[in-house]
Amino acid sequence: MIVELGHFALILALMVALVQSSLPLWGAHRGDARLMALAGPAAGVQLVLVAAAFAALTWAFVVSDFSLAVVVSNSHTLKPMLYKVSGVWGNHEGSLLLWVLILAIYGAAVAAFGGNLPVRLKARVLAVQGLIGVAFMAFLLFTSNPFWRLAVPPLDGQDLNPLLQDPGLAFHPPFLYLGYVGLSMAFSFAVAALIEGRVDAAWGRWVRPWTLAAWIFLTIGIALGSWWAYYELGWGGFWFWDPVENASFMPWLLAAALLHSSIVVEKRESLKAWTILLAIMAFGFSLIGTFIVRSGVITSVHAFANDPERGVFILMILGFFTGGALMLFAARAGAMEARGVFSLVSRESALVANNILLAVSAFVVFIGTIWPLVGSMLLGRDLSVGEPFFNAAFSPFMVALALILPPGAMLAWKRGSLGRSLRSLIPVLVLSLALGALAFALQTGRTALGPIGLMLGAWVGFGALADLWARTGREGIAARAARLGRLPRADWGKATAHFGLGVTIFAVSAMLSWKIEDIRVVQEGETFPLGRYEVRLDRVEEVQGPNYVSTMGTMTVTRGGAFVAILRPEKRFYPVAQMPTTEAAIDYGFLRDIYLVLGDRQNSGGWAVRSYIEPFANWLWAGCILMALGGCLSLSDRRYRVAAGVRKVPAGVPAE
Repeated sequence: MIVELGHFALILALMVALVQSSLPLWGAHRGDARLMALAGPAAGVQLVLVAAAFAALTWAFVVSDFSLAVVVSNSHTLKPMLYKVSGVWGNHEGSLLLWVLILAIYGAAVAAFGGNLPVRLKARVLAVQGLIGVAFMAFLLFTSNPFWRLAVPPLDGQDLNPLLQDPGLAFHPPFLYLGYVGLSMAFSFAVAALIEGRVDAAWGRWVRPWTLAAWIFLTIGIALGSWWAYYELGWGGFWFWDPVENASFMPWLLAAALLHSSIVVEKRESLKAWTILLAIMAFGFSLIGTFIVRSGVITSVHAFANDPERGVFILMILGFFTGGALMLFAARAGAMEARGVFSLVSRESALVANNILLAVSAFVVFIGTIWPLVGSMLLGRDLSVGEPFFNAAFSPFMVALALILPPGAMLAWKRGSLGRSLRSLIPVLVLSLALGALAFALQTGRTALGPIGLMLGAWVGFGALADLWARTGREGIAARAARLGRLPRADWGKATAHFGLGVTIFAVSAMLSWKIEDIRVVQEGETFPLGRYEVRLDRVEEVQGPNYVSTMGTMTVTRGGAFVAILRPEKRFYPVAQMPTTEAAIDYGFLRDIYLVLGDRQNSGGWAVRSYIEPFANWLWAGCILMALGGCLSLSDRRYRVAAGVRKVPAGVPAE
């Protein structure tokens, strides 16, 4: 009965979304305050209905209701409760329902917190958001119904993909979807502004917090996915340039560009057309990511579905929203005339350069991602685009971005002085060069990537701190330190996020250049060297887990005879899914990780063992956390909340 109620609630939500997407839009066109007023309540009702449907599906997973096809395919009675719950979104149908739920949450948030928005703009934003909901709920109900019953339920389920039975993957999709779907708000604001034919400083201020929230969630989601790949897949890496990884990375890059370009719209009323285009393309690339994950056109360990018919439906959604928005953009381009004028050396010019580098780098990732598909369709050949291409094509744009970021952030609006900005950064430059030279002197026979990465990371990170210090004036140190604590949270957020980017740049370079790898066959009781450490394979034994059988090794790590850690890498086998997984054992450290992987038993009686020393691995996750924290600090500044500082428009009064 609960399942049927959930199904019925989802159908009702589709009907409410149809009302939300049509009547308020017509009311905004006619100036009818009563029709426009329907948008807010409709968004709230839609959220309640979709949440009820999601709760019903979650209940079915928790109680193991094997009359539902999706529960049979993705659950099992012996599965731990955490993975029963995460199994709700660990499949195509349930994850799509989560997508729709988050879409409804964003719409209801605008209805609840957008009281200062002009009535017409708010109605149009919610109407566009409702139209996106119509498309995805129709896709869900007609092609991917999570409430599909089986005529003859089995006694037990087929279990969730063992790779997804992990805490990192339990929380990774919700955060990623909060970012993906959050970009729909920027899209809705862009389309609403195009319909009105007006983009101004207030619009830039309204769209920024929604974009910032989406960017924060994307940052956390991508970091969680990368961390999962690092410790779960057993290959000792953190990024494989997998198509699905790229599908989340491209919107992140475009969202970062949109964040910075909206600043120019707000401060100088320039880059209007470009900012609108970025809002359209950022959400468009989120839809492209959805297509990649769910169509089966590109193979990936992260893919949810391999159904071409579903892929065609998603392509239709992509074509309708992205194509329609671009046609509207072309029709309204003349109404987005820039007002602010700025010189070549200015904060605006630096942000333009930032946008170009981020957008082109996203395009490079896109080309590398779809090129195998293009080669298969047009050339009839199986092509592979891997890490060498992305490193060679993508890295130069990030290096250029890192170089211009500190001086660009310190330039004045409209007309700046590059010499003054660089003079403020001389201590940072000296420190960065000194750190790079020290790293180059200490390493022997290795690539220059590590020292260069350290220099760039220090340049970006300490440059952000220098920018923050420069905002305290030119008085004595005590007065400037006191003023530092009174700076707006947005300034602290900007510095924290940029410092986090510097830490991430360094960590990525260090892991790629200073990593130590060892692969060998080891007998029980045998000790082998790993860098400055010694590793002994004490024993290998069979261990019974809750829903798997594990071959677990116990390995002791020492350094110069002193005990360091006991690590237990595993090879698990899930009988229900008939699938093995590798569980790496990691000793996390501030400057390095010791990373051990147990392989198969060899004919000689020994065990294949892969061992790594991963330098500064935790700095990578720390850098991502700092970037997300910086975004949260900026979002908490009331100047950047929705419609902050905008005149309150009385309810029921249309506003242009």
